[in-house]
Amino acid sequence: MSLLKIFGKGKGEKKPTPQDAIQKLRETEDMLIKKQEFLEKKISQELSTAKKYGTKNKRAALMALKRKKRLEKQLEQIDGTLSTIEFQREALENANTNTEVLKNMGYAAKALKEAHNSMNVDDVHDLMDDIAEQQELATEISTAISTPAGFGMDMDEDELLAELEELEQEDLDEKMLDVEGPMDPLPSVPSTSLPTNPAKKKEEEDDEMAELAAWAN
Repeated sequence: MSLLKIFGKGKGEKKPTPQDAIQKLRETEDMLIKKQEFLEKKISQELSTAKKYGTKNKRAALMALKRKKRLEKQLEQIDGTLSTIEFQREALENANTNTEVLKNMGYAAKALKEAHNSMNVDDVHDLMDDIAEQQELATEISTAISTPAGFGMDMDEDELLAELEELEQEDLDEKMLDVEGPMDPLPSVPSTSLPTNPAKKKEEEDDEMAELAAWAN
């Protein structure tokens, strides 16, 4: 018997989507978790009953332990089922994610192809050549504009260098004069006669008197 007949699926029935399957699995997980909680509560109750009767009423205590064992067996089966469902749900979620990723990548590839349809490699190369040519022309124009025109500005460079050397030499001479400083002027000659020594003057007068006396005799 095929799986389609087991689950009652006919030929014309709509195929489930990954999103629908994931939702169904989540609902099943929620139901099984609630079943787990119920069984855990029942197991706790049966354990309390067994402890309550103990050796006083062995029959009732044993029956409670048997029920606890059956409930634990059911709980173990539900744990296994939950693990299987969780694995299946995660696989579906990953498959759904991959499907969406591939779908979007395909959409982007079509958009990229459509964008490139309006382009031609040769046209792109021609355009880049035109841009390079215009950039080179712009550079030449900028250079021509920034270079000063020589309207009457042509001069002999040797003459300019000679003039510069003369200016430097003049500046050097001025600095040397500043270092040596001005020369001290000579002392002026006094306009008045120097005073005569009195003793020498008296001796001269005595000589003159002696000469006069000798001439008179």
